[in-house]
Parts: sequence; structure tokens; C-alpha cells
Amino acid sequence: MRRRRMLAGLAGAAATAAGCGAPGRSGSGRPGDPVVLTLLSHYATEPLKSALQRAVDTWNAGHDRVHVRTTAVRFQDLLTTLMVRQAAGQGADIVHPYSLWAGQLAQAGVVRPAPPEDAARITRGFADAAVRAASVRGRIIGYPTEVQSYALYCNERLLREAGVAGPPRTWRELEETAYRTARRDRHGNTLVQGFGLSRTDDATVVNQTLALLASRGGSFLQADGSRSALGSPAGRAVFALERRLIDRGASDPGIDLMKAFPAGRVAMAVSGAWWTGSLRQTMGRDYRDVTVAPVPGPAPGNRGTVTTGFLLGVNAKSRHPREAWEFLRWLNDEVVPAGPQAGPAAAVRATRMSVLQMSVGTMTGRTRDMRGLLAAGGDPNLGPFVDALDYATPEPNGPRAQKAKALLRKNIEEMWTGSLSPDGAVRSAVRQVDQELSR
Repeated sequence: MRRRRMLAGLAGAAATAAGCGAPGRSGSGRPGDPVVLTLLSHYATEPLKSALQRAVDTWNAGHDRVHVRTTAVRFQDLLTTLMVRQAAGQGADIVHPYSLWAGQLAQAGVVRPAPPEDAARITRGFADAAVRAASVRGRIIGYPTEVQSYALYCNERLLREAGVAGPPRTWRELEETAYRTARRDRHGNTLVQGFGLSRTDDATVVNQTLALLASRGGSFLQADGSRSALGSPAGRAVFALERRLIDRGASDPGIDLMKAFPAGRVAMAVSGAWWTGSLRQTMGRDYRDVTVAPVPGPAPGNRGTVTTGFLLGVNAKSRHPREAWEFLRWLNDEVVPAGPQAGPAAAVRATRMSVLQMSVGTMTGRTRDMRGLLAAGGDPNLGPFVDALDYATPEPNGPRAQKAKALLRKNIEEMWTGSLSPDGAVRSAVRQVDQELSR
């Protein structure tokens, strides 16, 4: 993750920010006042901020007994804010964490397991990958919300100019296409990367690698989460591939992928569904050149990728858990007409959270909702991401998952820069991650 603020600064902010009082406090405290639930998320910027607030305003307008008040921090500050406010007795009633942190938050007593009724609703309504991401040791702790599967973004114009007919279907085609589309000027400066590698934060560095790893049939951790599985042939193949792409001039991690791809200077990149909305806004008419395909495997038809996401859960110390779960059922499980904000899909029936996520260019783990909304006029580039939920592997979310992910990022970047060989980076990552997981 990107650099976080100092704990002391966050502690001070926690004491003064709106909506950060003791969980479940009620307005003035007078008898008959509604219960006021606080909700903490990372939806601090547009369009997510307004999309969530509209849903909350709708709830508040129709419910006199229970009101919800939102507060938000930057994603980079969310985990620390959750932990600091909880320690200070100021945690929000409803929290919206990154699923990667689920085990850590459960161990720290920040979140509680979902009631049996809600657990059953979640199991029935969501793709298995989303349910697993919102679970700790087999117990569901919240409703999956924003879900991000990973797929291959392609600039079709750059592929055509290089004589490539369409997105690659195998690893071999992926590598060949990367070399064919890469271009440099006569001084050796990169004009077009065949395959972009992002260094933005933990999520982009690691998840693009884990998606390739899954497409090769590998995984980051062993099934029980106790040790790294990166030393497999699949893990070594992924590290070797990324290093070859750099050595042969098809990739340059020193160039900001988030700027280079929308500028038409990257032919292919692996990223999450959230990027469709950002690219559509940034690229304008040029977005028509963008197509999305599954991350290719060793042979045509091989499928595999990674999925990440967020969940809405209830604070273990909330005074009003029943009311909090009632609101979460209304937001995440009740099916209603999508309404005017869904445009051509206004008449489609879906959950409020699915409509919210679709309106900002992303998706939930409710594949039925998403396919219905897409069929009525959504961005077709979201289709491969929805399809991927049927076979994607959720990233591990044990108590030390965030630290393990940061260690993996460190070794990937050292391999990219040449400080470590691909095999050396794999060995180093396995050793460091195993040591961290054994603590």
C-alpha cells in the first residue's frame, strides 16, 4: 500500500472526525431519538462518495427508527484508521474494509461473524470467490460489496498496428504479442510498452502477478494459508516471464502504467474491473480501442485469475448490531428496480449495492445482478470480469496477509530492478513470507 500517515496523527483525527464517536450512539440521547449508526468507508472521493450517500439518504428518508451517518478516509489510511479508532473505543458501527484485512480485523476484535440468517443470504446470493473473500476460517463476517477480479486489458489499435489479430489466448501468445507491439525510438527510449507492469501500490504490483500465477495454475499460499506456495514451477515461471519482458524491452516498470495506458502507450496490462470506469472517463473517445479478455493460461481455454474486494460488516463492539445488520440486508440483499441512475437498465431488478457499483463502473459479486445490468446496456468490458468470478481465486486474508503481501511486493520489485534474479526473488519471497506467517 502507499505510504500511510503516522499513527499519532490518525489518532488525533479519529477523535475529531465526523461520525467517529462510540459505536451506536444516538443523536441527542433523548428518549425516542432514532438510533444513529456510523459507517466508515474509503469512499472519500467522487463518484463513490455521492453514490454511497444517495443510498444512505434513501434509507434515512424511509426509516425513522434507525439512521445511518457516513464518514470516509482515504484508502491508504483505512486499515490504520480502523485499528486506531477501535483501540480508542471510537470504532464505527459498520465498517467497510478491504477483504485482505478480514483475518487481521477479526483477530483484533474489530468485526463480528454475520448472523446465521445473513450468512445464508450471502452464501446463496454471491459468487463463491466473493463469499470466501468475506470469510475468516470459514465464518462469513460481512456482505461482499465492491469485488475486483483481474483480466487482461488490450489496446486493440496498438495490436492491429503490430499485425496482431486479437487478444492473446495463451502465455506464449501473450509474450509474442508483447514483443511485437513494443516500440522504441532511435535513442532507445520507450514509445510503447507491449505489456505494462504497475508499481503504484501493493495491490497493483502483487495482484497483476497473482493473476498470472493463477492463470498458470499456481497460488501464493498453500491451501491452509500457513506457508508460501510461490516456489512452485508456476511461481518461478511468472517471475521469469516478467523479467524477460523487461530485459527484452517489452515492459518498463519505471513508467507509470496508470498514465501510459490511457495515453495509448501500452498495448496490454493486467488490472482489476475498477479500471474500466477510470479509463472510460480519462480516454474519452479513445476508450473504444480498449477491449478486455481473460488472463491467458498455458493452453487455449485454461482459466485462472485472482479476485479482491471489500465487505460491509458490523463492529464487534457496536451497541446496535441488530439494526446494523438490518441496514446491511436492505443495502446488499433486497432486490429493487435499478432506477434512473442505471440509465438503460432502469427497469432491471438488482440489489442496491449492485446498482451503486455499476453506476461507478465496477461490480459486486452477485453475478446474476451484474449480468442483468450489463445486458441492459452496461459497459461490455465488464463482462470478462463478471465471468471470471466463476473461476477466480480470492487473495488470502489471514491475520498476517497484509504484511505477507508487502513482502511479496518488495521481492517482485527487486526482481524487476535486477537486484534479484527471478529464482532468487522467489526464494527470498518464500523465506520471508514463511517467516512472517509463522509469527
